[in-house]
Amino acid sequence: MNFSTPLRRRPAENLLPMINVVFLLLIFFLIAAKLAPPEPFAVTLPQALAEGAVEADFTLHLATDGRLGFAGAEGAAALQALAAARAAYCAGADCADAPPRLALRADAGAPAAALAALLPALAGAGFGKVTLVTAGR
Repeated sequence: MNFSTPLRRRPAENLLPMINVVFLLLIFFLIAAKLAPPEPFAVTLPQALAEGAVEADFTLHLATDGRLGFAGAEGAAALQALAAARAAYCAGADCADAPPRLALRADAGAPAAALAALLPALAGAGFGKVTLVTAGR
């Protein structure tokens, strides 16, 4: 007869708390991260004496050769995509009280004529105020 005490098995490790922590961290980083679409092309910003933070609802890019870029669209399609995005934005918000803010990231080498021709088109799309993004010294 064997009167020795049987060996106890170690209880299985409970991984549920660790899984919960991992998912909570994942949710935290997804909420805390600011997801921005990639820029359609590289832009060298013009220099300015002072730099301030630009908060905008939409960002339009202007290349050295006068190309426009917005949300993956380039050229005239970028203006159409911007107008469609503004219309969708205004469908969910009151644009009369708080019009959407537009930031223009124009390359320092972009011709002034292209910038001057762009402003009436932006006004026609419903943007009364355009903020030109610059790099501080």
